[in-house]
Amino acid sequence: MQSLGFLLQREVIIGLALAGGVISTAGGYLLRKNSATRPNTARLILRTGYAISWTSVAAFIAVGFLSGW
Repeated sequence: MQSLGFLLQREVIIGLALAGGVISTAGGYLLRKNSATRPNTARLILRTGYAISWTSVAAFIAVGFLSGW
């Protein structure tokens, strides 16, 4: 559990949420018709951003369960 201690810090969770949002927004812009990026690459960027955002959500939930009342 000590190895996850870094991931469960408030600043890390907020950073993951912001990074995931920025990356998924960039992937959304790259999926536009006039983009020079291949659609498969743009989808990979978009899904990576979503995965980072969901990691932040999971860490937030884990902190809620692990915190002492």
